[in-house]
Amino acid sequence: MSDQKPEKTSRQQVYTLLVEIGRKPGDGLPPKATGGALVCYASGVDEAEAVRETVAILKQADLAVLEVEGHGTIDEQREAGAEFDAEEEALMKRALDENSVIVAQLTPFFD
Repeated sequence: MSDQKPEKTSRQQVYTLLVEIGRKPGDGLPPKATGGALVCYASGVDEAEAVRETVAILKQADLAVLEVEGHGTIDEQREAGAEFDAEEEALMKRALDENSVIVAQLTPFFD
């Protein structure tokens, strides 16, 4: 018998989420911005959990979450033809390793 323990397999996966935010005092958006969009990589056992965790964290950061759109896991996106660069893959791996939410991109909206 081997003394090594089997590797713990995680049911966690990383989901790509597009989050639309509105304005709120102290949100950190540029002064004339009307809102913005965030690309987040969030871990969860399913997409619903990833969305819940992301919304909770963004609300703690005083952001006004308006809508969250799920784009699936990296594997699901690849099957649909998406390609990722090394930086994106590193951020996704970090989200999985740390069981966290990573904000990969912020785009402010201006009218």
